[in-house]
Amino acid sequence: MLYCVSGSRRVRLVAMSIVLAAAGVGAGCSGEGGLVPPGDVLELSQSAPVMRVEPAAPFIPQTISPVSSSSAISSPNETAFISSAPSGPDMPAQNVLAYPVSDGVDMTGITAALPEGNSNQPVVTGIGTDQPQLVAIPSFEELEAAGTPDRVQITPIEPARVESEPVVVEEKPRQLAGLLPRISNPMAKPEWAGGMPASEKACRKRLKRLGVTYRDLPPISNGPGCSIPHPIELTKLSGGIEIKPAAKLNCAITDAFAQWVKKELAPAARLRYVSGVRSIHQMSAYSCRTMNSKRGAPMSEHASGNAIDIGKITLNNGKAIKVRKPGLFSFREKSLLNTVRADSCKYFTTVLGPGSDVHHKDHFHFDLRTRKTSYRHCDL
Repeated sequence: MLYCVSGSRRVRLVAMSIVLAAAGVGAGCSGEGGLVPPGDVLELSQSAPVMRVEPAAPFIPQTISPVSSSSAISSPNETAFISSAPSGPDMPAQNVLAYPVSDGVDMTGITAALPEGNSNQPVVTGIGTDQPQLVAIPSFEELEAAGTPDRVQITPIEPARVESEPVVVEEKPRQLAGLLPRISNPMAKPEWAGGMPASEKACRKRLKRLGVTYRDLPPISNGPGCSIPHPIELTKLSGGIEIKPAAKLNCAITDAFAQWVKKELAPAARLRYVSGVRSIHQMSAYSCRTMNSKRGAPMSEHASGNAIDIGKITLNNGKAIKVRKPGLFSFREKSLLNTVRADSCKYFTTVLGPGSDVHHKDHFHFDLRTRKTSYRHCDL
């Protein structure tokens, strides 16, 4: 056929063949169809660009109760998991539920199962110890009904106790308030706290050694000159000798009077009448008045409970000895009264009686009046 083609046409066909051959070689080198490079067996194809996500950090799943049918779990065997790995901007897929995403997801059900949501899931305390405990947490509805949904009191559920095992309750010491306890006993209360001075406490110890029966009274204060800071009520002396009626005195005069009765009056009565003393009738003890009850006179020692008046002495044999000037033939009575009256000056600073003045004709007056000197006024 070439021989039938003209020369110019032959030249044109050769040029076209060269162009086509060059185009085929260029296509094979670019990889876009045409010739396949040696060594390639499979046909190469260009795929769409893909954005690769960084792999999520490993997490520890915690199985929770399956979500109800109203939630968005497509399969009944699927179970929701909560990751305990921390979340952050580089790990957006952490701390979320592995719920299948589909249309109609119940976000209320998902939120209720979150760790910080209003969950009714079981909570266990003491993990890592030998005694883990299950903790009961009230539901959100119970908290709302109580009115304090933000204050939850977690109480551990204790296992059932064995009936034979005794329950030992350790009683811890309770600390009292910062105030000092009240002390009702004036002997135990210190002086700086309003208690008795040391002299008053020592006096009462002497009364107990003498066998005196008494009781402490509240402070007496009836105006200027009429007061007893620490009074006592005397009822009995040594040997069971009764004081009738009970006398309100200070401790000092009580101590002196008790010693006089024990050391002077009781031995003198046994010596002369062969009988002990049963009772002593006192005519005056504490009394807020002046001397001899005269207007304008100084305050009497009775006003401070520092004096006692004796009007009658009764013996165990029933004989009553009245304090008065003895009769002419009353020898034993006269001897007794003179003896105890003379010896009383060793115990008191003032002794008055029958023969002193008209105000003391029927009783003995004993007091512990304090004078500037050591003078004792004793009318014998």
